[in-house]
Amino acid sequence: MAQALDYYGRMSRIPYFMALALLALAPGAQAQLAQAPLAGAVLAETTPERSALNASIFYQVTLAELSFNNGDIGVAYSLMLHAARESNEAQLFQRAVDMALSGRDANAAVGAAKAWQQALPQSQEADRYLLQLLIGLNRLPDTLVPLQRSLARAKPAERSALMTSLARLYLRASDKAAAAELIEKAFTAELGNRSNGPAAWAAIGNLRLVDGNRAAALAAVRKGAALGPLSDDVASLAINLLDGNADDLDALLSNYFAAAPLANVRMGYVRKLIELQRYPQALVQATELTQSQPDFADAWLVRGSIEFQNQELRQAEGSLQRYLGALPASRTQEDPDEDNLTPRGMVQAYLLLSQIAEKQGDFLKAQSFLSRINSPQDITRVQIRRAMMFAKQGRLDEALSLVRNLPEDDADQVRTKLQAQLQLLREGRRDDEAYALLSQANQKIPDDVDLLYELALSAEKLGRADEMEKILRRVIALQADYHAAYNALGYSLADRNQRLPEARALIEKALSFAPNDPFILDSLAWVEFRSGNKLEAVRILRAAFAARPDAEIAAHLGEVLWAMNMREEANAAWAKGLELNRDNDALKSTMIRLRGSL
Repeated sequence: MAQALDYYGRMSRIPYFMALALLALAPGAQAQLAQAPLAGAVLAETTPERSALNASIFYQVTLAELSFNNGDIGVAYSLMLHAARESNEAQLFQRAVDMALSGRDANAAVGAAKAWQQALPQSQEADRYLLQLLIGLNRLPDTLVPLQRSLARAKPAERSALMTSLARLYLRASDKAAAAELIEKAFTAELGNRSNGPAAWAAIGNLRLVDGNRAAALAAVRKGAALGPLSDDVASLAINLLDGNADDLDALLSNYFAAAPLANVRMGYVRKLIELQRYPQALVQATELTQSQPDFADAWLVRGSIEFQNQELRQAEGSLQRYLGALPASRTQEDPDEDNLTPRGMVQAYLLLSQIAEKQGDFLKAQSFLSRINSPQDITRVQIRRAMMFAKQGRLDEALSLVRNLPEDDADQVRTKLQAQLQLLREGRRDDEAYALLSQANQKIPDDVDLLYELALSAEKLGRADEMEKILRRVIALQADYHAAYNALGYSLADRNQRLPEARALIEKALSFAPNDPFILDSLAWVEFRSGNKLEAVRILRAAFAARPDAEIAAHLGEVLWAMNMREEANAAWAKGLELNRDNDALKSTMIRLRGSL
């Protein structure tokens, strides 16, 4: 066969009357078929309503299938295409395309698809097959006519959905810019239409975005919004474009979500806000979704996860239980077995519920949630949670032993085990052992930036500031966009009240990579405080704590307020910090240093 289509997946297979075709070959089969009611019934059920599959065509189909099974794909294709042309049966044309693709002959597949379209000019499926093949071959100009034909044939009310569907086919094109230009040309008649224009511009914008042309995608979303500000398609594109630099997108989305948004669009917005670390807004949107559609299970899971992160344990527990209650009964088995693996969302819910019970000191309840998880790929996560519970009960050595005995089947498992051991050692105040563990790992993988970063933090824990700085600068040299390294070094300098202009520059560099990170904002506030800008420090710290309630941020906020002689507010900030994490070293040391007690 001819040209290979390596990157193109095979189209789906469908039944092709093999049993009946074989029956037609048997001696006397035609007479039996004509006389037997049962055979006639099978034929009626198996073939399309307007079937033209007479005995001759059955014979060709049978020979085609036998040839195909024997590996003679060229003959099989020719016979099947001939049968398709004689019968005008869509399924036979589709089978001919499939055979050609099986033989890696893309040109033959295109020929069959074109024959299909010519025989059945009203067939949307024929056009779609032809478009997929031509796009896969990067013959984009050849797709314009079938694309325009598909759109013209659709009813006006169907065109928005059709344009979205057709544009998705072009995501496989290697030249996304050319694909976007072609789509815009094909959709020209709809671009000013208030009914279908928003979907057309959204389709164009999505291709521009995939091509990396954000400016063109922004222009498309704005043109679409001008025609239909409440369009689901435009809102979805605007969500994908969010990065904190286009305020009009936030305004557009605010108007959209104030109306009657689709649940899936709002859920996409929640996920994007989490990605951008805009957690308070994400929680508001997730809460809105659970209130408007309480049966939308995934919204409860996301809401519970954010509430847990905020240490709102009672609310998180309620949301996670609502998530489990909103799932179909078949997915919430209490007694897992080998044939009933726990779905991904349920694994996350059980792990969080276990942590909540652990924080509340109910270790039996925490263990009961872990025991409900039947997921081989999550064994390591479950065992680590058990180890953390052992540590909380003063059984640190037992916890470490449990983690060290976990499998190391791949690099991810090795790293997960290492991180778990580090957390246990640090929480157990065994900083020397943590440093030794990281040093050993660094010797095996000397240029791993994540390991180097952790080693730098361990060096600082042991009071080795110079070593920490040297390691962090090496991390930055290895990976210039590793924002955590800039932040850690800048904060360390600010905390020691050294080289403050350099500390500010480092932290601002970190913010350029992660503009909304509450912990980097906390570091910036600390530079402002050390520089004497207390009002600015308080402003930044309040925003950071609102975005991510955290004990260490509370410690800094309280200290700045204390220095401003705002003692009541300082105590309130520290009290909130203690509610979040009573064991946080930074918070405890700050409170004892400034007021003499917790």
